[in-house]
Amino acid sequence: MLTLRHITLVCASAFFATSAHADRIITDQLGRQVTIPDHVNKVVVLQHQTLNLLVQLDAQKDIAGVMTSWKKQLGPEFARFMPSITSLPTPGDLTEVNIESLLAIHPQVVFVANYAPAAMIQQIQNAGIPVVAVSLRKDAQGQQDKMNPTMADEEQAYNEGLKQGIRLIADVVERKPQGEALIKYTFDARAKFNAPVANIPEANKVRVYMANPNLMTYGSGKYTGLMMKHAGAQNVAAATVKGARQVSLEQVLQWDPQVIFVQDRYPQVVTEILNDPNWQGIDAVKNHRVWLMPEYVKAWGYPMPEALAIGELWMAKKLYPDAYKNVDVDAQAQDYYQRFYRVNWQPNAQQ
Repeated sequence: MLTLRHITLVCASAFFATSAHADRIITDQLGRQVTIPDHVNKVVVLQHQTLNLLVQLDAQKDIAGVMTSWKKQLGPEFARFMPSITSLPTPGDLTEVNIESLLAIHPQVVFVANYAPAAMIQQIQNAGIPVVAVSLRKDAQGQQDKMNPTMADEEQAYNEGLKQGIRLIADVVERKPQGEALIKYTFDARAKFNAPVANIPEANKVRVYMANPNLMTYGSGKYTGLMMKHAGAQNVAAATVKGARQVSLEQVLQWDPQVIFVQDRYPQVVTEILNDPNWQGIDAVKNHRVWLMPEYVKAWGYPMPEALAIGELWMAKKLYPDAYKNVDVDAQAQDYYQRFYRVNWQPNAQQ
């Protein structure tokens, strides 16, 4: 005979069993509603920005698989923030997936780039795994899945998109407080350190070129241009290049930038430029202003918190040192890395 106590225990057990497997619905940055488990602690990450952000949100233990090209995209030194990454399976990349390898991991969620092919997303979904797409942009309807979207307001799209993206990722892996702390620190620091160069007239801004391998650069519609703007610089490629594109050396000679920046992940480009006779007539080369950026600058096509919080400051101080005489950029970087990566940061000798 069932007693009231037995019935209560049975009902409670059923409730907790259901709760343990309850689902929730989130909206990703493609605008898709995605049903995910209530508790997520095992994800595969096929986009480098999301991988980086998960580590900053202290969720690296939840990562069970990563993209094949993580070393190329983030630099091999990224492993010091997440030592386990070197032994994790790599079931896919930005635009492809090995579904058998993915299934062997049994992830609860797969993070992908917003421009991952629709067929790739569908293939993962058909295998019963929720897919969350991240762009770090707040795009207009019809632009969400593009690598080089049309934007009415780049500043708004990237600022709000970064906040939205961090909140999305933090929500999935149950790190909401960490997400809010990262957003607040990032935008407070940016506002403080952009102020000294905020009102430089356009005609007086330093002309800057971003040199990626094989004459690839970033033009309008990419965060890199906003980084330069916030640092008081002018992106020489903005008027003629949309998105990320290869240009000719003749075009770079015509732009004649006063400063050339090279991302930390491409140190070989500095050597190539300095050793190539064809570059020697460019103002930046003649005046020894070809600079390798520290890793935290992350001058990608998409914004990252450390780029806003300390990368823009580093760039502004390189371009206008007198305006930042009393600002210790290394100290800012060390604070950031302790706070969000939980490691000691050391400056790159080539800075």
